[in-house]
Amino acid sequence: MQIKSIRGFNDILPDKIKRWHHIESTAKEILELYGFSEIRTPVIEFTDIFARSLGTTTDIVEKEMYTFTDRDGSSLTLRPEGTAGVVRAYIEHALYSISPIWKLYYMGMMFRHERPQKGRYRGFYQIGAELFGSKDPFSDAEVITMLWRFFEAIGISNYLTLEISSIGDDRCRPLYRSKLIEFFSSRKDTLCRDCLRRLQQNPIRILDCKQEGCKQLTQDAPSILDNLCKECSEHFESVQKNLQNIGINFAINPRIVRGLDYYTRTVFEVTTKELGAQNAVGAGGRYDKLVEELGGPPTPAIGFAIGMERVVLLHEKAFPEDFKKQVDVFIAYIGSEAKKKAFLIADQLRRNSIATELDYEDRSLKSQLKRADKLGARFTIIIGEDELKQDKVKLRNMKESTEEEIKFEDIFPKLKNTCSHLSNTTSDFHRNQKAL
Repeated sequence: MQIKSIRGFNDILPDKIKRWHHIESTAKEILELYGFSEIRTPVIEFTDIFARSLGTTTDIVEKEMYTFTDRDGSSLTLRPEGTAGVVRAYIEHALYSISPIWKLYYMGMMFRHERPQKGRYRGFYQIGAELFGSKDPFSDAEVITMLWRFFEAIGISNYLTLEISSIGDDRCRPLYRSKLIEFFSSRKDTLCRDCLRRLQQNPIRILDCKQEGCKQLTQDAPSILDNLCKECSEHFESVQKNLQNIGINFAINPRIVRGLDYYTRTVFEVTTKELGAQNAVGAGGRYDKLVEELGGPPTPAIGFAIGMERVVLLHEKAFPEDFKKQVDVFIAYIGSEAKKKAFLIADQLRRNSIATELDYEDRSLKSQLKRADKLGARFTIIIGEDELKQDKVKLRNMKESTEEEIKFEDIFPKLKNTCSHLSNTTSDFHRNQKAL
């Protein structure tokens, strides 16, 4: 049997992971600037959590979930999205009793049995944020602004468009639902098989269909924005004004539905034309009824999720140069005694936050210098017999092709002044010189 990964599940190899780390760390920085705290929930939940939150007629629940029966007969599901698990944790741990407002974010792998293609996988990573406890349209604007600031921070906003809409609530959606049923019922011949089934169960889902015939038909369908109640209309107008006041550009797209049933009022998507059919890079919306429907107290909430794989694809387009692991120093040595010294120096450099590599295979000096160059080391420390006798090393600047001889105690001060990321590092080099 050939050893390989499961279809739709990918390895992220070391030559790619540096870029992922950069994007993830930037996201954490932005999220925490806005007061969000990380939460980690299990990748497996009871199936009922997703069925009740996402909606039993959604494509995710009907077709895409990885569900299995546990040994005790329980139905369990690998999480297809992150919001339901966070809401479950919010209710289970009664976070609402601790504080009226909670801002939570998560990063992790999700699972959907979809047809794999570029930008869409069966195992994929998301970054998500959820704000609980506020129905104020300012909180909608804050969450959307935070999402956009993240895309600006990683340098891909020029490839993106922010689209917003409102899908109303349980006061205005029933009338809109009736209008959709009336509209599509007279045009059944154009609908695909799935949409024929959705027509009576959940006609709003038809607006989210990707089949070309259905997409064309929805262009003439009634608009939700023409059917909002007074409260929902005023809420959406306030969201728009708040975004405009802060300088966030957006387009209004009344066809935004989102693929999940829990959304109310504000919905939004960040899309791109650079990735073909998989054009949604981040999306979210308000879900004011979900906490209550899952057994918690009435709690307004809003959130979003970002597709990491698609963000990485855009980041590679914007910044095609490799994000290699940074090596500050490579230590080359000649002889067994120099090898021992190199090992001790490497340990001290690493303890002072200097990324250091060395070769333990006793290769020639020429081979070691080639490896230092291949690793992209900024400096190479060379230790030979003469250097050992004098308690000195040769420090070679690989970029400038210059070399100088310095005493051991001068290694860290020299590197600290050169490597900006070490400017705030407190050296314990001198405290450990006797060990060398």
